[in-house]
Amino acid sequence: MPDSSYNVPTLVSLNEACRMTSMSRSMLNRYRAEGRFPVAVELGDRRVAFVRSEVVEWIQAKISARG
Repeated sequence: MPDSSYNVPTLVSLNEACRMTSMSRSMLNRYRAEGRFPVAVELGDRRVAFVRSEVVEWIQAKISARG
């Protein structure tokens, strides 16, 4: 078990990122392609994940940008 003093980033799957943002996979992938969503971490040939804190920051920025 890692020492609690380490600030280890947590990864979330594409599906979890969709749930966190309420976006469909196709919309999230479109945002990724347009550079409008945090960059994914490639875990394998067909597997990506996102840094949870970056997704949360993205969500917070969207909330803050409301009129």
